[in-house]
Amino acid sequence: MNSQKIVFLENLRSLHNVGSIFRTCDGAGWDGVILGGYTGAPPDRRIEKVSLGAEDFIIWEKCEDSLAKIKELKAEGYLILGLEQTSQSQNLFEFKNTTDLELSKAVLILGNEVEGISPEILSCCDVHLEIPMRGQKGSLNVSIAAGVALYQLSASTS
Repeated sequence: MNSQKIVFLENLRSLHNVGSIFRTCDGAGWDGVILGGYTGAPPDRRIEKVSLGAEDFIIWEKCEDSLAKIKELKAEGYLILGLEQTSQSQNLFEFKNTTDLELSKAVLILGNEVEGISPEILSCCDVHLEIPMRGQKGSLNVSIAAGVALYQLSASTS
């Protein structure tokens, strides 16, 4: 994939979430989507219903081996960002890139709706980011979290 800002979806179950993320990538100015593991891929009417055709002009690819693909992207110089609540997570809204890697060449990984990002993939991330939660629930729907993060990270590179 010859894109600079990529969203990597690891094992998303809901094709509606996939479609929503395609549409949000377009709106936020991200270049591509990688559909990892068992994440569904176009053509599919459930994706198209929500994406409104964004999958036709957002570069995307399907990959079965998520770990190998993440390692490949890292070797190509991408900053690997995992959106996940971990003991190492930084607040998304306070995130300052302190690596030697450019934020304009980044991969944002979003994990499964229930399990999150797998431990193997998390171990490859340069940075763990989280959205602070102020209510009773501990997380957002993955497509909503993607929207928050994609726009915030886009603002950080402007």
